Amino acid sequence: MDKANPRARSAAAALSLGAVAIRDKLTAGEFRATDLVEVCLARIAATEPEVQAWAWLDGDHAIAQAEALDRHRESGRAIGPLHGLPVGLKDVIDTAKIPTLNGAALDEGRVPQRDAFVVDRLRAAGAIVMGKTVTTELAFLHPGKTRNPHNPAHTPGGSSSGSAAAVAAGMVPLAVGTQTGGSVIRPASFCGVTGFKPSFGAIPRRGVLMQSPSLDTLGVFAADPLGAALLAEALFGHDAADPATAPGPHPRLFEIARAAPPVRPVFAFVRPPGWDDAHPEMQAGLAELVQALGDQVFEVALPPAFAQAEPERRRINFAEMARYYHRYGRDPALLSNETRAALDEGNAIPARDYLAALDWKPVLNAALDEIFERCDAILCPAAPGPAPEGLGSTGSAIFNGLWTLCGTPAVTVPLMTAGNGLPMGVQLVGQTGNDARLLRTAQWLCDWAAQ
Repeated sequence: MDKANPRARSAAAALSLGAVAIRDKLTAGEFRATDLVEVCLARIAATEPEVQAWAWLDGDHAIAQAEALDRHRESGRAIGPLHGLPVGLKDVIDTAKIPTLNGAALDEGRVPQRDAFVVDRLRAAGAIVMGKTVTTELAFLHPGKTRNPHNPAHTPGGSSSGSAAAVAAGMVPLAVGTQTGGSVIRPASFCGVTGFKPSFGAIPRRGVLMQSPSLDTLGVFAADPLGAALLAEALFGHDAADPATAPGPHPRLFEIARAAPPVRPVFAFVRPPGWDDAHPEMQAGLAELVQALGDQVFEVALPPAFAQAEPERRRINFAEMARYYHRYGRDPALLSNETRAALDEGNAIPARDYLAALDWKPVLNAALDEIFERCDAILCPAAPGPAPEGLGSTGSAIFNGLWTLCGTPAVTVPLMTAGNGLPMGVQLVGQTGNDARLLRTAQWLCDWAAQ
């Protein structure tokens, strides 16, 4: 980066402001996409040795994309909503002629010939594919090389560890990940960024590693809910190749998220299963938040059946994982203990138990619908506490799997800090299909907390 270049200085200053501000400054011509990419590459050079967020990165390739976008803009042609914004992609998302290794030794050297659906969408919207971010092995539990940007002795979470860390470290303003249990919300909470898991089926999964088709959901990372809305809107859609998706009107996520709510939002505070194991600082922080919100929040207890949600989600996950990861199980010596154990457990699940587990989703959502009649969003912890010390585990997803099973949209915002200086996220959950309303509520909460 040329620090004497005023455009470069402007790009460097904008990088800390979030994706929407960067997009606006690019549109206004304060700097070019090339300037922004050079700033991002300089930031990566300074922080990657410690954070280790990237599985594949080619600076020349990123600059070439930026130069093409700058020429496009200078020609006077229309630009897309993500024009010039660098985006990190979890390394389970296929990219044509770029390695996609799924964090697995068995996929070493794998280079797809076709972009995933979301990569097509990103390119159409004018985004720059900055590189591939680290994933845990096969998007499961065995950690990758990534460290928490706030303290490298602590886990960044998983499985979308590299995506969360790259945004948190200021390497890129936006990133894409996936969630089957808590793989977007948990690392976002641990790394101190916004993570958004949309309603199940909102973003097509063609070209993405399939672990559990009943649960797998693409999600996004940004500095704030507005940035998450900007990116997610470009990815929402229908794809005949993904039966979880359905035709529908183009979402207005960003327009609604940046609008003021018609009335002050109401929150339902929930102590989900596992609450007693939450860190005292997480419990105390949420208690303070609830008290500060006053009559905008009411507490509600989930029915006893919700205690069974995580075992049923696990049953679905592992049974489907045993099917879709069958080829990896043929050479178990190249798999971690965590992955091998999950495949063994999945193979032992009777069909009747798997099918019965699938019946839980509508039952749980019927109970949630009654709560959503009284509130804009459920408020609960995004993780048990700050990121645990040590790199041998990605931390607990106890407060995330329930919402993945139900298919509800969820977003975490970094509103709290533990005594050791690590961030803690507040999770908001919305009714299925009400993603825009949830993002608007989350942005309102961020603005309210900043006052």
